[in-house]
Amino acid sequence: MTPLKSFREQGHTRARGRSAEDDGVAWLGEQGLRVVDRNVQFKVGEIDVVALEGETLCFVEIKARATNRYGEAVRAVTRRKQQQIAAAAMLYLAKRSHDGPCRFDVLAMDGTPAGWRYTYLRDAFQLE
Repeated sequence: MTPLKSFREQGHTRARGRSAEDDGVAWLGEQGLRVVDRNVQFKVGEIDVVALEGETLCFVEIKARATNRYGEAVRAVTRRKQQQIAAAAMLYLAKRSHDGPCRFDVLAMDGTPAGWRYTYLRDAFQLE
């Protein structure tokens, strides 16, 4: 079963999100990132994935869309969503020390007839 087929067969939105996130985490691992945390939740927001790429701590937002009916997945990471991720990242760093660089990445997963098309945006946005 292809990952996208599994995604489409899920009965509700939360299950589809989890299925896509699992596929995204596997893909990140194939790209050389080491996942250290998933679904880190704070009152201000959630971080889908925290990973290391070398010494860089990456806060990764994963967005998936089975079709482009509502636009590409990357467009779902709005300014408001970026602010929530940044606020959660600040709390994450307050609880867990990291001396190296940090960045905010987005993994957009768009459904195609052949399966997922992955678009990985390193350093997708900055803190103001």
